Amino acid sequence: MLKLGVNIDHVATLREARYRGRGHGEPDPVEAALICESAGAHGITAHLREDRRHIQDRDVWKLRKVIKTRLNLEMANTPEILGIALKLKPDIVCVVPERRQEITTEAGLDVVGQQAALADARKRLNDAGIEVSLFIAPDPAQIEAAGRVGSQFIELHTGSFAEGFSKRWGEAAHEPKRSANEPAREDAPPTGSPELLRLISGATQAHALGLRVNAGHGLSYANLPALRHVPHLVELNIGHSIVSRAVTVGLEAAVKEMLRLMENYPE
Repeated sequence: MLKLGVNIDHVATLREARYRGRGHGEPDPVEAALICESAGAHGITAHLREDRRHIQDRDVWKLRKVIKTRLNLEMANTPEILGIALKLKPDIVCVVPERRQEITTEAGLDVVGQQAALADARKRLNDAGIEVSLFIAPDPAQIEAAGRVGSQFIELHTGSFAEGFSKRWGEAAHEPKRSANEPAREDAPPTGSPELLRLISGATQAHALGLRVNAGHGLSYANLPALRHVPHLVELNIGHSIVSRAVTVGLEAAVKEMLRLMENYPE
């Protein structure tokens, strides 16, 4: 069964827009996490950034106390955040690159160039009973390096796939023509989609190396059906699309809608 991890960062972003620095405020990302769990989410993801732009330290400690499914802490490999993770003991850590000026994580880790440092952090986290995932682009060299680091998971960066999907399917002028009798197939791969093919190849390579495969970044209700063509996926981490949908239908309904789209993923 394909699992859903809901990223609650954007709930915290909305809170910080009004209550930054006050130690309280609404909406509460912890309350949102509990609603997501109740709606059927298999885990909760939160990114404790170095600049604390959205999720705060108090949030992750509260989450650790109340989450009954699986807490996934996204983090940069820095001494401060690594120290927090080792004390917090989330179920899994996803190591991501981080730049202060970016709005959201824009690229995958350079595992090839940081292999020694990542291997050291991986060992420390594993020794503390924490599984490790590396957020990487579907690049053969990076996937091979992730295997050498010894992480249990990789999370394939689906941002380029999502951007390409939006450009291809979001504009009527770019939609492929169908005959009048041909039914629409929402799960059909976009014609000539090199990014989808890269994800398929990357997941296949990672699985062969013994790595478990998650995916995330830019996934939405519109592009998720095409992801069915990517094999060996364990979990999808989705935030912005679910939180955006929640504005109109409520968080519980938004999570359930996403879970319905994920049903019957090919084993």
